Amino acid sequence: MIELTKLQNLKIVVNAELIEFVESTPDTLITTTTGKKLMVKETVEEVIEAVIAYKRRCLTLPQKSG
Repeated sequence: MIELTKLQNLKIVVNAELIEFVESTPDTLITTTTGKKLMVKETVEEVIEAVIAYKRRCLTLPQKSG
């Protein structure tokens, strides 16, 4: 999940796995695989970075203690 900001300054959490594509129209428009469209304040590049960070967290193996 990634946290983004709607145009009305409302924070939302989006399932990064459902993002199909991101457009700059000039606002950032996210379309999900379910067909839902979301306008957010973050730039396309910021959304991409958030998704990459999310994927890294998912792929990072937990460290063994002791």
